[in-house]
Amino acid sequence: MCLAIPAKIIEQPEGSPVALVDILGVQRQVNVMMVPGASVGDHVLVHAGFAIEVVSEQFAAETMEIIKEYGIPTEFEEIETEEAEAS
Repeated sequence: MCLAIPAKIIEQPEGSPVALVDILGVQRQVNVMMVPGASVGDHVLVHAGFAIEVVSEQFAAETMEIIKEYGIPTEFEEIETEEAEAS
């Protein structure tokens, strides 16, 4: 199963195809070429390192609540768990 995770764009250098996003408090760089109208402050769905759609803040919040409610692991939670176990 593939899952796109909502993220908030927090930084995007002008003219760059890459933006810094926040997902559950973790910052990652993602490619935003598929959402040319997206800008800092917008919420996007991220899949495999690419922002694939701009979504509303409400949609992003509701989706994250569903993900948390069902305990669907995200790659970000797995990475943090692995790092904690390694220390």
